[in-house]
Amino acid sequence: MNITKLSEVKFKVETGGNIDVVIYSKDEMLEKMRKDRTIPQAMNAATLPGLVGNVLIMPDGHEGYGFPVGGVAAFDADNGIISPGAIGFDINCGVRLIKTNLEEKDVRGYIDKLADSLFKNVPSGVGSKLKIGLTPKDLEKVAEEGVEYIIRKGHGLHEDIEDIEENGVIAGADFSKVSDMAKSRGVHELGTLGAGNHFLEVQRVESIFNEKIAKEYGLHKGQIVVMVHTGSRGFGHQICSDYLKRLVEYQKEQGIKLIDPELSYAEIGSKEAEDYIAAMNCGVNYAFTNREIITWSVRRSFEEIFGRSFDAMGMEILYDVAHNIAKREEHRVDGKRMNVYVHRKGATRAFAEGREEIPKKYRRIGQPVIIPGSMGTASYVLSGDDGAMRETFGSTCHGSGRVMSRHQALREISQDKTFDSLKSKGIIIRVKTRKLISEESEWVYKNVDDVVGVVQEAGLSKIVSRNVPLCVIKG
Repeated sequence: MNITKLSEVKFKVETGGNIDVVIYSKDEMLEKMRKDRTIPQAMNAATLPGLVGNVLIMPDGHEGYGFPVGGVAAFDADNGIISPGAIGFDINCGVRLIKTNLEEKDVRGYIDKLADSLFKNVPSGVGSKLKIGLTPKDLEKVAEEGVEYIIRKGHGLHEDIEDIEENGVIAGADFSKVSDMAKSRGVHELGTLGAGNHFLEVQRVESIFNEKIAKEYGLHKGQIVVMVHTGSRGFGHQICSDYLKRLVEYQKEQGIKLIDPELSYAEIGSKEAEDYIAAMNCGVNYAFTNREIITWSVRRSFEEIFGRSFDAMGMEILYDVAHNIAKREEHRVDGKRMNVYVHRKGATRAFAEGREEIPKKYRRIGQPVIIPGSMGTASYVLSGDDGAMRETFGSTCHGSGRVMSRHQALREISQDKTFDSLKSKGIIIRVKTRKLISEESEWVYKNVDDVVGVVQEAGLSKIVSRNVPLCVIKG
């Protein structure tokens, strides 16, 4: 494996073909990537047809299903492919940040009660359900119409729409392309966190790194904010599973030989590709709506505990952004504008100033990028930078990035060690399944400070704020 160091935070892996792999990392992070299949998986992806530019790995990269988590690849929108493995099972897993006008002094003494209320109002854990009377017909409307539909049902605010990627609905969703199994899994899970690395946190803005952008974003030191990290739940997972099986047959029918079966794909324009995109977009809309209903529940919890309306507490959305998705976008490639399907798997869109896809109020400064940390560590707000537009199809990192498997974590990290660490930091935890404490403890992830440091040094994003948790709700 021939790895060339291009800068302190950028490396190139020559594949022997027309497409290379570019890694954004520090030396020590790169060593961790060498120990699993992260780089070989990216090299395998570089053999896929229709690729434009390089296959990219962000500093939080680690091995995944076929394609590395923390990976980005763009394919010609007319003559390329779509690959579910390069998007991920949790379609539109993403992050939302809700602002408040509260300070730490305002919530001190209330955090325990607030944690209890959030844990009650936002169901978490495997198979969790929220009973708000939604029907299969409502699920169809959500899948095709996105956030606006659930707002009409009374579970959100119309003002929220501007601050959600794609305004909370991506075009081209077709509910008829979703299986009955996915539909049965999806109808009762809207408004729930799920399990794994998903979480809801009440955070304090600990530090501001860019005063100008922070002011535009409405962030200041000491402010209380709420971060929501979840996706399309069993609905999206089933969509991905269904189409991966379908594409196995497609590969056989087309005589396609893959270097890795987990990188199955369909050519753009084929029925299989169009069906998958239509179903995936249903999962995208579901996830945006899921986070909107959770926001509605969070606002209710704050009202319960503080006895004020959420509007009086300034509970507006900063932004909501996906990090498991494929999207048709226009980018400049070799000096020319072209349409590509950008696959982001564990990578976040990070558009710089000027892009029309960004809400008008952010177009002078760049899109907010929300980066969750691991349990008990900091999270960040970043801003899209010009380097991302030049080098990564407007993409950056998505979180910390695992360095230890769940099984290894259960063997090596005791629940008591994690609970004691959280307690020592004054962080209150509410968790549905105690073993999750070990699986998601801070030691199984890279240092998020190092990860965001790399993307800033590489010019992909600017660091705006560092937020630390006061309470954590997990599945």
